[in-house]
Amino acid sequence: MEKNYILNEETARRKMLRMAYEIVENNFDAEELLLVGIRESGSVVARNIQHLLSKISNIKTDVITATLNKKLPEEVTLSRLIPLDNKIIIFIDDVSNTGRTLLYGLKPFLSAHPKKIQALVLVDRTHKIFPIKPDYTGLSVATTLQEHIYVEVAGEEVKGAWLE
Repeated sequence: MEKNYILNEETARRKMLRMAYEIVENNFDAEELLLVGIRESGSVVARNIQHLLSKISNIKTDVITATLNKKLPEEVTLSRLIPLDNKIIIFIDDVSNTGRTLLYGLKPFLSAHPKKIQALVLVDRTHKIFPIKPDYTGLSVATTLQEHIYVEVAGEEVKGAWLE
């Protein structure tokens, strides 16, 4: 089966660079940002964003990974526990389909007192079941409810995104 690519590797890189600039612009007074990538592809996007931020700004960044079952997101675990109070948190996923993963992924942060929480997705699908709108979007795509978007990663590289 041939994949219907909506983003290639170069375009994905440009989208992530633009989002990194937007992060700097919207958090110009921040000393530190905590990037939380949703395992697996969201974590790859988070590490790419961290790398880009290090090239274009002096804002200190840290990356952790959130792990949850995307179909039944009852429990969310973080790769390591760190203080979350008064932090600017950017929650990162590869694709926002229904908004469920971003919504439930916030559970560990609700008992803390972060300064600000923002959301970043490489691809935002316009059909939402939950009231979540990412602050940073690489590409917004109108799809049917039957279609699905996949982000392809290899190692630490985002190779593209395709529609099925």
